[in-house]
Amino acid sequence: PVLIEKLRAGASIALVSDAGTPLLSDPGYRLVNAAHEAGISVSPVPGPCAAIAALSAAGLATDRFMFAGFAPNKSTARKHFFEELAHETATLVFYESSHRIVDSLQDMLAVLGGQRLVLMAREISKTFETLHRAELATLCEWVQADANQQKGEFVLVVQGATRQSTGAAL
Repeated sequence: PVLIEKLRAGASIALVSDAGTPLLSDPGYRLVNAAHEAGISVSPVPGPCAAIAALSAAGLATDRFMFAGFAPNKSTARKHFFEELAHETATLVFYESSHRIVDSLQDMLAVLGGQRLVLMAREISKTFETLHRAELATLCEWVQADANQQKGEFVLVVQGATRQSTGAAL
């Protein structure tokens, strides 16, 4: 809360670690999550991997994540791809291209539902860098409504499925 108040007052904060990329398997993601929830801009200092840069700025759990790469080109195969990952509780990381971002988000919405938080990182470290975090349904509408948000290279960081109780004793 104190750091969030300082950020609201105009301060800049850098989260640095001597143990590699901060926020991977690190409880610091709670600070990033609090910043997002307060409407404070978060921007990663990118390294050689766009997926890790986006994941570090997502404010989603990083104790377990799965890099799933690019979804298939065709809608039927893409939906099947998302269905296979629908119950995965780890945070999911995808790459996507500008000519498929709308279709991919729509297929993801159809399979995963609209409630999961997603960070869309577009054009990381470039002039038009955009990091936008919202529930999947809202993100899909936002991207569809703005042609500029359909350009560039994308990393999608998707909140994992919530654990379902099976009723079985452990």
